[in-house]
Amino acid sequence: MATGRTHRPATRSRGIPEATVARLPLYLRALTALSERSVPTVSSEELAAAAGVNSAKLRKDFSYLGSYGTRGVGYDVEYLVYQISRELGLTQDWPVVIVGIGNLGAALANYGGFASRGFRVAALIDADPAMAGKPVAGIPVQHTDDLEKIIQDNGVSIGVIATPAGAAQQVCDRLVAAGVTSILNFAPTVLSVPEGVDVRKVDLSIELQILAFHEQRKAGEESASEAAVPAVAASREDTTDQGPDGDVPAVMPA
Repeated sequence: MATGRTHRPATRSRGIPEATVARLPLYLRALTALSERSVPTVSSEELAAAAGVNSAKLRKDFSYLGSYGTRGVGYDVEYLVYQISRELGLTQDWPVVIVGIGNLGAALANYGGFASRGFRVAALIDADPAMAGKPVAGIPVQHTDDLEKIIQDNGVSIGVIATPAGAAQQVCDRLVAAGVTSILNFAPTVLSVPEGVDVRKVDLSIELQILAFHEQRKAGEESASEAAVPAVAASREDTTDQGPDGDVPAVMPA
């Protein structure tokens, strides 16, 4: 099986927009679930709903792959799984190293979804000498002193950084110098990398802060709505007051 060192995905050279690339894993996840249920075909509307996008956007995305579906039939699920997997480079073996085996790094090492999606955890690396040789997810942790040799020996081009923020840039620099060209960063800091190195940042605190913003906005809207109800009720009472003879008074012209 080919390694990540010798092959790169073809999406950029084929001119697929980054926004489309970002949605391809969503389609693949939905299609994989359909495949596991032995569903042979799926309509654009059904697949779009499962992936959380609108069907027009899905059809546009698939047009970049050269897939247009069949009118009245839809898309062939197995073929799309293969096609998207190929575009994402998942028909190859991608060795990955995880640097920083604290709670988060250990959780990532134990994640069972890597292998089924074309990724192989080739090594776990940590700066703590007490961690050296300790098995995590069945893989012995190695010391950062050996980082460069580990990268070279395993042909690694993808690195995962799960270190504290203060150590992340130094680890990043060493990974890049050793030949890593793609980095998934879980450290709460912005990394500086040279041209040709891709970085994807995962910051759980930022995502929670965004959710807190939406919760606050929803609470504010609910409070405003509740405040508006008595005002409306009072207004209705004013307009339905009866006159002294029991009749509703006529509206006088200004």
